[in-house]
Amino acid sequence: MINRIDKKEKTSKKRIEKLIRGLLIELGEDPDKEGLVGTPARIAEMYQEIFAGYRMNDDAELDVSFVSEEIDAIVVKDIRFYSMCKHHMLPFYGKIQIVYIPSGKVFGISKLNHAVERYARRLQIQERLTRQIADAIIAGMGVKGISVVVEAKHLCMKMRGVRNDRSVITECNRGVMEQNEFREHVVPLIYTSAEPQLRSVV
Repeated sequence: MINRIDKKEKTSKKRIEKLIRGLLIELGEDPDKEGLVGTPARIAEMYQEIFAGYRMNDDAELDVSFVSEEIDAIVVKDIRFYSMCKHHMLPFYGKIQIVYIPSGKVFGISKLNHAVERYARRLQIQERLTRQIADAIIAGMGVKGISVVVEAKHLCMKMRGVRNDRSVITECNRGVMEQNEFREHVVPLIYTSAEPQLRSVV
């Protein structure tokens, strides 16, 4: 998470407060009444946190690795994430599974978490989030192959519209993981949910 707030970000926070105050008025609320007086400031501060991905360095966290003997695959399961749908600005959240085929080097789990946070903490759609994580790891870490599977629930589906509680699964494969012999061997290890799902490969 980014803790440093520069002058530009402080200005942005004040502008967000003003916009939220206007929104409350448009919704029929009184932003000066008890319980709402601090709401614009709280929302502005929250946005600094949940949209921190826009201010995260794209490369700094992905260039630290450790020499290791060659192994077949590394599976990192159940990386939790929270993001905001760019269509309705409502949250979607869930777990991310990552499988990568190393090329003589392995990476700390925190580096994979950083790649997830960098793209999740933005206005997103699940399909693009899945691709961006896979592309960042294959490019920034020099692995032979990567498979990223994202399983999420969307509040824009649960609270409005179809009001459907089903999960959505997206999968993206790069490098050698695009070959069937690799995917058929490794990818089934990361599917753990037994309930019916909506799934797409991106």
